[in-house]
Amino acid sequence: MKIILYLREIARKMKRIFAALTLTFIATASLAQTGTWSGRLDVSGTTLSLVFHIGDSTATLDVPDQGAKAIPVSVKRSAFGSIELEVPSINASYKGLWTGKLITGTYSQNGMSFPLSLTPGAPVLRRPQTPVGPFAYVNADVSFSNGDAVLKGTLTMPENCSRQTPVLLMVTGSGLQNRDEAMFGHKPFAVIADAFAKAGIATLRYDDRGFGESTGDVVSCTTEDLKNDALAGIGLLREKFDHVGVLGHSEGGSIALMLAAEGKADFVISLAGMVASGSETLLDQNRRALQMTGMPESETNNYCRFLADAYAAVVNDMPLPSPDNYCLPAGLKQNAFMLSTSLKTPYMKYFLGMNVSDILGSVKCPVMALNGTKDTQVDCDRNLSLLRQGLSGGYSESVSVTVSGSERGSGSGSHSRSASVPDNTSVNVIKAEAGLNHLFQHCRTGEVSEYKEIEETFSPDVLTEMITWLHLRVSQK
Repeated sequence: MKIILYLREIARKMKRIFAALTLTFIATASLAQTGTWSGRLDVSGTTLSLVFHIGDSTATLDVPDQGAKAIPVSVKRSAFGSIELEVPSINASYKGLWTGKLITGTYSQNGMSFPLSLTPGAPVLRRPQTPVGPFAYVNADVSFSNGDAVLKGTLTMPENCSRQTPVLLMVTGSGLQNRDEAMFGHKPFAVIADAFAKAGIATLRYDDRGFGESTGDVVSCTTEDLKNDALAGIGLLREKFDHVGVLGHSEGGSIALMLAAEGKADFVISLAGMVASGSETLLDQNRRALQMTGMPESETNNYCRFLADAYAAVVNDMPLPSPDNYCLPAGLKQNAFMLSTSLKTPYMKYFLGMNVSDILGSVKCPVMALNGTKDTQVDCDRNLSLLRQGLSGGYSESVSVTVSGSERGSGSGSHSRSASVPDNTSVNVIKAEAGLNHLFQHCRTGEVSEYKEIEETFSPDVLTEMITWLHLRVSQK
């Protein structure tokens, strides 16, 4: 009997010890999970960095590749190191288990799930071109309005700025982007503004409507609305400057040319601007993407045939075709059904029918159009060809740049400035930049997945080309 009682007492003590150890483990796991954790999400060969800042009961999410910060996250912990993170604003969640060094688990968003492991700390990206103060120029916060949209931006002015200082409004590409056009840790618009300011050129860059510090409807807006946002920015600059131009990237390049065709810009720089129709551009993007995955040619052709018919239906207000009629494999068929929903928006209807090449004959101001030969988003040859055909006043294939007192041709061979861009005419520069991707980085393949691995934010040579051309063009006015 005494033996039994003794054993029972030992058992009770062991239970208490085990309970204490369990509570200690839970407390340790909970404490260990607080802080910054990051991981890379792999989606169809493209990686995306996610950074969670986890507190005791709340957390935030950063997506540095897309310039998103401090997205609210709710935290739920359970026994033995498990953690659940909910991100309601983007319909996403993460369920993971702390293993002592890692949190391993699954990230889910919009019905799709992907494995994701988190490690302590935030990813370190080297971006040596990102400007760091103190600056020898002025950055001023400004705002301007287009209807209900209030656009917040940064006016960067060089030393000794005056009404005669050339200034450019900077317009981002498609999708919600901030004033720096931040993506994958790069801030190309900040880099351009910095280089221009040091060369005596002012810029205004702003957060897209409904993003960052800007307000405005993004659900029903179209490229036309985005163009009018930019026009409001031009109005602000006209109050302070006599020489007002527009620099646009990608869709922003299209907007820059649209404003030029309406006589609203004194000069234009189009970087990877889309001149072909929206339908043609998206078809080309999808075909390239499928080819890079190794998709059989027949399946690629069938899917692109579906897309072409769907785009035409949207533009002409017709019923969308059924993916069932195109002999698509299961994965592509599912994607086609999902795509059908996204096409039914005012933005997509306008974008698909937009064709900048039709209005190029109305552009009378000087234009510099640059596209990278390794651009997989906006085809270089096709769009530059349309620009050569459509722009009046002739064009030059290269522009000379001055480096250390010597002339260096940016195209093949060396040229004098007067030879490549004559002083007596408003010559346009239309040029393919060898070896550069959609972001104007030197690259290997040009694929989007490569952007974040590249340290260069923007080609220094292209910066110099733009500055040289701007000084020459404005000096003629």
